[in-house]
Amino acid sequence: MTDETPNITRNSTVSLREVNAGTVRWICRLDVSEAQKHFVAPNAISIAQAYFEPKAWFRAIYADETPVGFLMLYDDPDEQDYFLWRYMIDEHYQKLGFGWRAMDLLCEHVRTRPGAKELRLSCHPGDDGPEPFYTKYGFARTGKMLGDEAEMRIDL
Repeated sequence: MTDETPNITRNSTVSLREVNAGTVRWICRLDVSEAQKHFVAPNAISIAQAYFEPKAWFRAIYADETPVGFLMLYDDPDEQDYFLWRYMIDEHYQKLGFGWRAMDLLCEHVRTRPGAKELRLSCHPGDDGPEPFYTKYGFARTGKMLGDEAEMRIDL
């Protein structure tokens, strides 16, 4: 991986890939804007947490060969519980459709899991955070609050 400016466009192919020793530093450098930092933990924290949570499934989001984001799923097939724990697109790659297409890929993955009927998540409520994206995608509030975050769900 290099620090050169990548040649990606909104037509770039989006994929979910494992984070490995060769890519982890690059993934940890991805970041949201200063105004969004209170909505999502840094990727380094998420990756560290994933290594201590056996039910964590995490992937880097790529546009062509460039890492542009990160997601982490709580994946418990025994309880048939699938919860989007972390989701971010780097500030330089937002508004290009990568988040939407990565969500498509995540939902496709969750549909393959035992008994998966829904995907849940929680986010800070309001128009200044990620809730409008999730709502537009098809998630709806469940009415439950998880701390100061609103729980949302989508049928698969």
